[in-house]
Amino acid sequence: MHILVLGAAGMVGRKLTERLLRDGRLGKSDITRMTLQDVVAPAPAKTGFPVDTVTGDFAVAGFAEKLVADRPDVIFHLAAIVSGEAELDFDKGYRINLDGTRMLLDAVRLAGGGYKPRVVFTSSIAVFGAPFPEAIGDEFFQTPLLSYGTQKAICELLLADYHRRGILDGVGIRLPTICVRPGKPNKAASGFFSSIIREPLAGQEAVLPVAETVRHTHATPRAAMGFLIHAAGLTRDALGPRINLTMPGVSCTVAEQIAALRRIAGDKIASRIRREPDETIMRIVGGWAQRIDARRATALGFRAETSFEDIVRTHIEDELGGKVAA
Repeated sequence: MHILVLGAAGMVGRKLTERLLRDGRLGKSDITRMTLQDVVAPAPAKTGFPVDTVTGDFAVAGFAEKLVADRPDVIFHLAAIVSGEAELDFDKGYRINLDGTRMLLDAVRLAGGGYKPRVVFTSSIAVFGAPFPEAIGDEFFQTPLLSYGTQKAICELLLADYHRRGILDGVGIRLPTICVRPGKPNKAASGFFSSIIREPLAGQEAVLPVAETVRHTHATPRAAMGFLIHAAGLTRDALGPRINLTMPGVSCTVAEQIAALRRIAGDKIASRIRREPDETIMRIVGGWAQRIDARRATALGFRAETSFEDIVRTHIEDELGGKVAA
C-alpha cells in the first residue's frame, strides 16, 4: 500500500507519519511506500520501506498532479492554513484551504485509468456557526462564521460530490480542537486551549485571552491519530452517502480545564495562567460550537477521551515522559 500525507510536517502530520512508520501497516494492509509533502521538508524516521519527501506548495498549478502520478492508495489531506491565519489573510486562506483542495481532487479525477484512492480529509467543527443548540448533532446545518470554516465547508461538499461521482472514496472528519498540542504555538485562534495546559506543565507562564466560562470540545493528538486511521479503513457501505462526520471529544469550560490541571499537577502549576482578555480571540471563539453529539461517528467506531483529566494525563505521558516541571 502506498500512502500520501499532505501537510506531513505539521503537528498532526508528524504524529500520523510516526504512527504509520511504527506500525508498518494500515488496517490489514502492509505499507510498501509513503510520500510525505509539505512546504517545509518533513523529517521521517528510518523504516523498512521507501519514504519519499516532497517539498512544495500543493496549491501551485500542476503540483497536485505530480503528487498523485504514482497513484497512492490512501491520501491523508491534512494541509491547511489554520483558523486565525485564514481569518487574517483572506487570499492565502482561500488559496490553500479551498483552491489547493480542488486541485488535489481534480488531479485524482484526471489521473484516469480506474484510479480511485481513499481520500481522508481533515475538516473542522468550524463549519458550524451560532446560534447553537444544546449539542450539535449530525443533522445540524452548516453556517460558518469564519473564512476558515467556510473553506472547510465548501471542501466537504466537493469531497462528497467527487465521492458520489465515483472519482474517489472520500471521508471527511470534523476535528474538535486538538488539545494538548505539543511544541510551539501556531496561529490558530484555538491555541490558548493548549497553551494554558502545556506551558504551565513545562514550567512557563501562559496567557488566557477569554473568559473561563467559554466552553469548547477537545480531543488529544493521540485520539486524532485514531480518527484518521479508523477513517481510512471505513468501507463505502458503512459510511453511506453522508461521508463527512463530526468526531467525538470532551466538552468542558476553560474553568473545568484549569480545575483538571490543578487536580493533576497542583496549585502552583495552575497559578502560572495569566488572564489577559483579547477581543479578537473572544470574537472568533464566540462563533464556535460548544458541545458535539457525535453519535454517528461513535456508532462507526471512532473513540476519544471521556474527561479532560484524561486529556491532561495523555499529554504528560506522550510529550513529557510522564514528568511535570516543578
